Amino acid sequence: RVATRQQGVGLFRGRLNMPADEALKRLESELGENAVPLIQQDDELGTAIVLMNRPTEEATLERPTRLWLHWLLFALTFLTTTYAGALHQGVNLWEQPGAFAVGLPYSIGLLLILGVHELGHYFTAKHHGLNVTPPFFIPIPFALGTFGAFIQMKSPTRNRRALFDVAVAGPLAGLVVAIPALLVGLQSSEVLPPETEVVGGMLGHGTSAGSSILFALLSKIALGEQLQDGYLVQLSPLAFAGWLGLFITALNLMPIGQLDGGHMARAMFGRRVGETIGSVAMWSLFLLAIFVWPGLLFFALFIFFIAGRSTPPLNDITPISSGRQWIGYATFVILAMILIPLPHKFWQAADIYCPYL
Repeated sequence: RVATRQQGVGLFRGRLNMPADEALKRLESELGENAVPLIQQDDELGTAIVLMNRPTEEATLERPTRLWLHWLLFALTFLTTTYAGALHQGVNLWEQPGAFAVGLPYSIGLLLILGVHELGHYFTAKHHGLNVTPPFFIPIPFALGTFGAFIQMKSPTRNRRALFDVAVAGPLAGLVVAIPALLVGLQSSEVLPPETEVVGGMLGHGTSAGSSILFALLSKIALGEQLQDGYLVQLSPLAFAGWLGLFITALNLMPIGQLDGGHMARAMFGRRVGETIGSVAMWSLFLLAIFVWPGLLFFALFIFFIAGRSTPPLNDITPISSGRQWIGYATFVILAMILIPLPHKFWQAADIYCPYL
């Protein structure tokens, strides 16, 4: 219906006469290496085909992976998280380097969770033929010892199916390690009676099991009758790493912009609905930070400035399968179970205290 060209970008708007997957293959066959076609939703005319000139030489896109850099960042992150883990236990490794092993349960547990999360993205991206880097770990010499890890996508996803698969693989893979780590770590955690002063390193590791439905369930499985109404759990280093794994997974699953949950929402519901969900989630995060837990404010601001908008796949028209839809719904249920405190009516049955009421 409409064809325009501006600054080397061709835009064609109208109604597709064939399935979007077939249209993408034909466009790529006709254009060859001259342009990159994108098939996107158009709110007015149904479909928009965008033809962009290939901006970079293929050799530039295929820069060799600098494995030494990835291993160096991993080694530095191992050192900083080990230092942080020891500090959480009240041991300063600068003063007591011989006590290095004290920080290992935390650092090994956390790096396994982060690493498996990113490898879930990496191998799924490779399965879909995407150009992707190995994980980059981010070391910091204070607080938790790391700002996490990430992979860099050097090529766009082909369709919403690939976008969804790559996005959901990371959180699910990370949970496969985080949940067992938390269950094992809780076995060596200490259950404290009410009004007990929690002592021990930065953050204290003391928390109420009722602060999260999933954490309450796992705590009850691991601790059984030890966990009574009003008691706190002083987390062991490994349990603390597992708890952080749940928290990091929840942040990544927020359906906002370029977070894993943002990519999933776009793949499941399309651009327009996905962006609406992202806006609601972003403002909800700010409200939770203001009225429930001020500690979320830092993460809310961090997500606000770095998440941006979800990157569209080349074919943003073809929907994902019903099986993927159900996996997406189940994953968002896990997000809710991590974020929502244990409802009041379940306290007595579980003998767990919820701090929000």
